[in-house]
Amino acid sequence: MKRRHFLRHTAAAGILLPQFLNGFSVQAMAQSALVPDRAHDSTNDRVLVLIQLNGGNDGLNTVIPVDQYGTYLAARPNIALPQAKILKLNGFDATGIHPAMTEFQQLFNDGKAGIVQAVSYPKPNFSHFRATDIWMTGSDADKVVNTGWAGRYLNGSFPGFPDKYPNETMPDPLAIQIGSVIASAFQGPAFTMGLAISNPANFYDLIEDKTDETPNTRWGEQLAYLEKMSQKTDQYAGVIKKAAMSVTKQSDKYPAPGKNQLADQLKIVARLVAGGLRTKVYLVSTGSFDTHAKQAEADDTTTGTHAQLLRRVSEAIGAFMDDLQGLNAADRVMGMTFSEFGRRIKSNASGGTDHGAAAPVLYFGNGVKASVIGTNPQLPTNVTPNDNVPMQHDFRSVYATVLQQWLNLPAADVQNVLMGQFAPLAMVV
Repeated sequence: MKRRHFLRHTAAAGILLPQFLNGFSVQAMAQSALVPDRAHDSTNDRVLVLIQLNGGNDGLNTVIPVDQYGTYLAARPNIALPQAKILKLNGFDATGIHPAMTEFQQLFNDGKAGIVQAVSYPKPNFSHFRATDIWMTGSDADKVVNTGWAGRYLNGSFPGFPDKYPNETMPDPLAIQIGSVIASAFQGPAFTMGLAISNPANFYDLIEDKTDETPNTRWGEQLAYLEKMSQKTDQYAGVIKKAAMSVTKQSDKYPAPGKNQLADQLKIVARLVAGGLRTKVYLVSTGSFDTHAKQAEADDTTTGTHAQLLRRVSEAIGAFMDDLQGLNAADRVMGMTFSEFGRRIKSNASGGTDHGAAAPVLYFGNGVKASVIGTNPQLPTNVTPNDNVPMQHDFRSVYATVLQQWLNLPAADVQNVLMGQFAPLAMVV
């Protein structure tokens, strides 16, 4: 663990050293009756990869209602994509996707990706912080929940964590996030259920046994001791390194390191999955999709900030899937994107879009149904600046789908995890 990460987390996050060094939250490690104990299904080696699009992705310029192109163009004349440039989806002539998303288009047309239209929740919140919290916790808009939806799933599936783990049944981390702070999605009823790899550089330092030099001072000696103890007491560092070191060659479709941060993160995930980790959930993220101004270039709306962001997402997912196929691990993985909210139907005078409601969720994997679930949003003829894309699907129905149909969680347990009943969608074969 690098000294700068050590200092940042212990100071900024206010985490006590022993708990941090073991990868656990400082909260009391008491069991909770919120989710009933259930044995983990050891026969299910499937993995879920969550891709967070920070900032609120513009769904209407990601998934375009081609059947309403005239209305779409009138609603956002300064950012609308040229109809001839919109990418086509096999079997869904009424819907297309952004020209920057060629890899995702190919996955869709190959039967390995899909789209859920207009995902949101009742009474959507337009604050980045609160909306993100709602998606992470799986709460209603008017309720504050202190646990994450994935944390509740993992807490019930692996009873006795952390005291009884790692063990022979589950020797690996339950969840891994590539990021400096563990997301609230992984917060269990009493403690954090996952661990964070601060960034790709930190990951490669771990597997190459690199550490920062410490100063030749009393503080430096203490810090060196704590760092050494961190490596000794982190029960998962060894299994992470072993899994990573078992993979010696990866896809050449990844951009050069540092050129696409999302691809850098997914490259690590592919390496760990293919290396044999039985970790159930991974979380990676990219941003910023908060495109209030200059979302697209005026002289060519297929270029600009949003195009670059979507290009990054498509390129990263394409390389990730190619890598998993080459490593014979693709059948184990399902991935999906999410963003805290969408954008308004009407573009603003600054060539951008303001905070909105519903937006599409993209999903992918060898075991998914290639489909556009739902219909194109119906755009009003006389659109106003306050018009939003209305919700068709509650985001918790997406969670219910991946929990029940992909991770094989019984329906009754899904209802407990999501604190309500939400109908699964036809996303999984």
